[in-house]
Amino acid sequence: QVQLLESGGGLVQPGGSLRLSCAASGSIFSLATVSWHRQAPGKERELVATITSGHNTYYTDSVKGRFTISRDNAKNTVYLQMNNLNAEDTAVYYCKMSTRNNYWGQGTQVTVSS
Repeated sequence: QVQLLESGGGLVQPGGSLRLSCAASGSIFSLATVSWHRQAPGKERELVATITSGHNTYYTDSVKGRFTISRDNAKNTVYLQMNNLNAEDTAVYYCKMSTRNNYWGQGTQVTVSS
């Protein structure tokens, strides 16, 4: 049974930074594509960033240059470094691990507000 646990969310002022972590159980992590998604109130869940098993990355346009996704396979963990945050980044952030199946974490709240 694969489980994902996100952490690192919180309240931050505009222009601030947060680093989210997604820790996974199971031995297939290193072979998986892992992505971060977010869902703001009243909006659909959207893809934020993806990292493949080969460390190739993808970012949605609104976070390019501000967010960095990375992974540490030795720790079964994927990170999302978020810099220069703004109010539009406020959302619940979820990580997803994709192998033959998709696994989701429970989410972590990020609130950007002064």
